[in-house]
Amino acid sequence: MKIINLDQIKAVLPEIDLMQEIEAGFAAYSKGRAVVPPVGELVLQDPPGEVHIKYGYITGDEYYVIKIASGFYENPKLGLPSGNGLMLLFNQKTGVPCAALLDEAFLTDIRTAVAGAIAAKYLAPSSVSSIGILGTGVQARLQLQYLAPVTECREVVVWGRDQAKLDIYQSEMSATGYSVTTTMNQEDVLRNCNLIVTTTPATTPVLHWLDDIKHGIHITAVGSDTVDKQELDFATMNRADRIVADSISQCLLRGEIHQALDHGVIERNEITELGAVINGDAPGRTSDDQVTVADLTGVAVQDMQIAKAVFRSIIGDS
Repeated sequence: MKIINLDQIKAVLPEIDLMQEIEAGFAAYSKGRAVVPPVGELVLQDPPGEVHIKYGYITGDEYYVIKIASGFYENPKLGLPSGNGLMLLFNQKTGVPCAALLDEAFLTDIRTAVAGAIAAKYLAPSSVSSIGILGTGVQARLQLQYLAPVTECREVVVWGRDQAKLDIYQSEMSATGYSVTTTMNQEDVLRNCNLIVTTTPATTPVLHWLDDIKHGIHITAVGSDTVDKQELDFATMNRADRIVADSISQCLLRGEIHQALDHGVIERNEITELGAVINGDAPGRTSDDQVTVADLTGVAVQDMQIAKAVFRSIIGDS
């Protein structure tokens, strides 16, 4: 079994067309070609933490993948990153372990950002006036990084609860070519942006719909990946003309869609799957006036695709 460390992973990642790889994964998933069991989950209380186990395979492929990723949100107080984890590749025909990717949850962060870019590719208005980001963490940075090839827009409004963190975010992302305005009022994001990404681990909504908003908006929610997390209020979900899930079966159990269904805000037949939009089997955005929402809870097929691509790139270089 090959042991692959984080430095090796980071070295080959720029060579890989991650959009193509993960789009293909979503497409296969929605065609019924991927076997993805329910998410395994550990929730810890003292200190608070969560561990997700995601795994599966695409029929006819060479490998199956098991991913373990954790989030311990008090770790920064100890000088440690909040996220960690690894990915394991096995031969699909024999079960022989092929590689352990010691990515320290880096690949989970990357594949989440790539999925956000894919959602924007298919669902954002044709002309993006300004990008709104809710949150100031790692994912808030990566979402902008991977949106860069999808839209020419470089105007950003970022919301957060801590002005010091907002200032750091503004400085860092401005250095990458974005013009960044900070705010501690989420209304500024809704009023000024028509492509919005929420990136927080919130358990109560951070985005609240405003009835006087008239322009079309696309919202990608990437933070709500458990039963109890929620970033979007019910008015936002109710207002949406199109609701897209990365996995319908998974979003019935966790994330924004789960919350809205559980409270009777939306109906099951209102939900479309991202892979079906990619495949052309379901409509995405059909008008710039629409409000669209993508609920990205993180699907194992993303981990499968990115892990395989990294492994093949490294093996090809060895």
